[in-house]
Amino acid sequence: MQAFHADTFVLPLPPGHSFPMGKYRLLREAVAQHLPELQVMPAEPASDGELALAHDPAWISAVAEGHTTPAQQREIGFPWSPAMVERARRSVGATVAAARAALFDGEGVAANLAGGTHHADAHKGSGYCVFNDVAVAARLMQAEMHRRQRRLLRVWVIDLDVHQGNGTAAIFRDDPTVFTLSLHGAKNFPFRKTASDLDVELPDGCADAAYLRALDDALDSAWQRQQAAPPGLAFYLAGADPHESDRLGRLKLSLQGLAERDRRVFARLAALRVPAAVVMAGGYNRDIETTVAIHRRTLELAQAHWLAWRSAAGG
Repeated sequence: MQAFHADTFVLPLPPGHSFPMGKYRLLREAVAQHLPELQVMPAEPASDGELALAHDPAWISAVAEGHTTPAQQREIGFPWSPAMVERARRSVGATVAAARAALFDGEGVAANLAGGTHHADAHKGSGYCVFNDVAVAARLMQAEMHRRQRRLLRVWVIDLDVHQGNGTAAIFRDDPTVFTLSLHGAKNFPFRKTASDLDVELPDGCADAAYLRALDDALDSAWQRQQAAPPGLAFYLAGADPHESDRLGRLKLSLQGLAERDRRVFARLAALRVPAAVVMAGGYNRDIETTVAIHRRTLELAQAHWLAWRSAAGG
């Protein structure tokens, strides 16, 4: 299975900053130690033209040229720097590469060891998200499918980060070719949400059993609404932040519950034969090693899904 990373580009954050920048390097090191079969490759940066498939040119220019205002930087949560720009481009590039591998290279599933920047809207960043990697990759894969095969690619976004994917929902608000599903904490950020095609709001303290019931119902409902025109590609945002000890999560999923969540998503995608690009999304555990372990387990299960996909495809 192919996986892509951009962790060599690190933001110069002030001491005590709440964003766990170090988790990406730690995850790549954990993958090298525990999942040596994964083909981990550095990501190429997304170009301005690729970013413009989902973002306003004025926003791309402001980020690239360092013209973001102090208010815009506060909303993102990062100070501007050249490293911020390069990392944001390559995080998008990693999701693009994973989607291309899953869809066009016959892999069935591939991953970005970061990504899931779902709060970024077309015209601004927010919540540690500069550009929306999934939105850019979805639009680019649709364009490539039209160029290669002259047919429409429908996309399914399965967002299981603990925070609602408001930026993704806004970008695809009027786009019937992309179905957005978000399962998230009702009282968590963003406090003013943008409606997805299907939002499932969960109460504080929601634990494994209730969460998994809600997930099964959501996947059933989403598929019922898409089966007449089924998706040809899914993006799975496998956030680690629903975990019970996440600092920003407010839900109570155990490690076992999160692993079962991943199994159910991969099982559904396998049954429907929908290729998937998997991105790690959020994770702010008090113990960064716990966040890394959750992401690593997602990748282990993704690899098992990849093996089953390849076996079913006969190769």
